[in-house]
Amino acid sequence: MKFSFQHTEYLFALAAIPVMLLLYFFVLYWKKRTIKKIGDANLVKEMIKNHSPQKFALKFVLVLAAFALGAFALANPRLPKGVEQVSRNGIDVMIALDVSKSMLAQDVKPNRLERAKQALGKLIDKLSNDRVGIVVFAGRAYLQMPLTGDHGAAKMYLGSASTDIVPTQGTVISDALKMCYASFNAKEKKYKAVILISDGEDHDEGALKTAGEMAENGIIINTVGIGSPQGSTIMDELTNQEKKDVNGNTVITRLNEEELRSIAGKGNGSYQLFTNADELVTKLDAQLAGMDQRTVTENSLINYKYYFPYFLILALLFMVAEIFISERKRVSNTQLAVGRGIQQKAFLLTVAVCMLSLFSNAQNDKMLIKKGNEAYEKKEYDNAVKSYQQAASKNPANSTAQYNLGNALYKNNKTDEAVQAYDEALTKATSKEDRSKSYYNKGVVLQNNKKLPECIEAYKNALKLNPQDEDARLNLQKALQQQKEQQKKENKDKKEEKKPKDDKQQKEKDKPKDEEKNEQPKPQPSKLTKQDAEEKLKALLQQEKNLQDKLRKVNSATSAKPEKDW
Repeated sequence: MKFSFQHTEYLFALAAIPVMLLLYFFVLYWKKRTIKKIGDANLVKEMIKNHSPQKFALKFVLVLAAFALGAFALANPRLPKGVEQVSRNGIDVMIALDVSKSMLAQDVKPNRLERAKQALGKLIDKLSNDRVGIVVFAGRAYLQMPLTGDHGAAKMYLGSASTDIVPTQGTVISDALKMCYASFNAKEKKYKAVILISDGEDHDEGALKTAGEMAENGIIINTVGIGSPQGSTIMDELTNQEKKDVNGNTVITRLNEEELRSIAGKGNGSYQLFTNADELVTKLDAQLAGMDQRTVTENSLINYKYYFPYFLILALLFMVAEIFISERKRVSNTQLAVGRGIQQKAFLLTVAVCMLSLFSNAQNDKMLIKKGNEAYEKKEYDNAVKSYQQAASKNPANSTAQYNLGNALYKNNKTDEAVQAYDEALTKATSKEDRSKSYYNKGVVLQNNKKLPECIEAYKNALKLNPQDEDARLNLQKALQQQKEQQKKENKDKKEEKKPKDDKQQKEKDKPKDEEKNEQPKPQPSKLTKQDAEEKLKALLQQEKNLQDKLRKVNSATSAKPEKDW
């Protein structure tokens, strides 16, 4: 167990103590010189006989000690309570989420993928003692997050999952199951579960075999079907038109319940049809809770005993004692009572003035913010800005004034100033909720101002502080999609800019040198006889016939299974 400080940066304030000591000795030196300059030494001693140098030194020591104790209190000294063993009962859960284009079908509103993410987010909240990992898959499977007990991070990664996160399209459930399998501890034969959520449009045939192998190693596989058996069209996000296959036919994606039921059966789990998020989460939570759970014991030193209140109380006591100690030597009881009465009155008056000043400032802040809110509701944004600015100038530490100022500036189309106001609010805000709101509003302003990288960073910070903020999560997804579309557009524009130049260069390259000189080429007499030419023509025709025969054989041997990119 080691004594430590939580905020060591405040200990730098102790560097002021030597400076204060120098000032103290300078004052003593100055007093001696002044006494000599006044006149007769005996007369001066008689005049200052009631002054006590010892009490003056004591008062300085008390101030110095209070300052040092205040610095220690700010640094927050702490001591671990001891090695604490924390036990939890839980399992490891891997989530396999289908992010193929077919998950954009809107037979489940707003679409299959969004509803799946909402349900999984609620499920993660229920798995308080379990470790969670995430695999996303389409034409390939990727480990998006390994097993962790940080559920806030899990929800953030889940929120960023989209159809663009996997470049290869299709649906390969077997690859997703293999990725989940590799993420578990191979030494354990139980305490492991997989939750696969998909529309079941499997484009390979190895899922059932993989599920059986995993079941033999103690992994329970639960599947969730999302979509409808009747099916739905897929809206292409880029063209905003219905997706078509290679033959020009409109693609209809249907829920394949049979496939998902078979996988769950092979994996010793259960199949659930998505109808309602809360109902689905309740069933999955009950199923996972019924599994064998292992007890994990961990050593934890996260609990500390904090000593800053003791340092703060001592500092305040020293300051109060310094106020009531007089520099005068002990006098009669009557004089002492009068002196103390004057000091007490002076102290109480000072405290009253300070409290009145603080109360007045607080009232002014609140009144100005209230006035600004009234103007804001009336859409008088110029007046609202003035009121909030006045409140912020009176009390720079008021984060509410800065936050409201940012809102008013944004409504007044002063986006850069609004972002600065939100940044100020972030430096003043003390609670996570206030900081999250400031980051969120900053992200909205930046997104509307087409500053996508900055707005994405702001939304991410908002979600780190408040993982439950669904608005921030949805806006982050939109911003990421906009950024991708912007990059695609920029790449397309660059290609179009280069294309005319390349075509021109190619034409110049293909242009015969004789033509550049405006000279007509002279015809050369043929060296082939008529019989030779006919024979060469027959040979060429035979080669073409052989090539066509080969192509027909290749086409007939190719599988009739169409290529899918959804």
